[in-house]
Amino acid sequence: MNNRSTGIKGYKDDGLLREQPQPTMAMHPKKFALWLFIVTIIMIFAAFTSAYLVRKGEGNWVEFELPAIFWWNTAILFASSIAMQWAHYSAKKNSIAGLRTGMVLTVLLGIGFLVGQWFSWVALVDQKVFFVGNPSGSFLYVLTGVHAFHLITGLVFLLITAVAAFQYKIHSKSMLRIDMCATYWHFLDVLWIYLFVFLLINH
Repeated sequence: MNNRSTGIKGYKDDGLLREQPQPTMAMHPKKFALWLFIVTIIMIFAAFTSAYLVRKGEGNWVEFELPAIFWWNTAILFASSIAMQWAHYSAKKNSIAGLRTGMVLTVLLGIGFLVGQWFSWVALVDQKVFFVGNPSGSFLYVLTGVHAFHLITGLVFLLITAVAAFQYKIHSKSMLRIDMCATYWHFLDVLWIYLFVFLLINH
């Protein structure tokens, strides 16, 4: 008997209406939402850096040296990414001690980066580079400030995941939280390296 079309996704066979298997999402909905958020952040910083270059090309642009602490901040954030990856690897191997140690180190290094950012702004003020004044300084504060804001959101995510790790809620059979946390934290690290290199070339 030929199959007959119905109003829903199914087919009629010997008088019985049977549901066809529905396709499932290849990515967890929460991971999908995270990637949408990341894409949004990328678009924001792409707009900022494009505006930076356009405004610089118009002239009246004050040149200044980036404070040396920017290099230290970059190293700290890179180290935090290594610690995050260690925590993720430990979770896959069911090494609870390694997972907890990696999470705590990542949190501490993330806080260290934010403290370093504060001192980098203090160093900029010492160089007479202010938020209000020449656009070169304004853009620098905006770029680093918006990144710092997103890093704070990353730290909140880290703390929630760290608490879950200490409650035995993260292991090889329950990786969603730490997968998302690692993805976001590594993204923030890559984003900072991009901004740092961009500012080195165009400051």
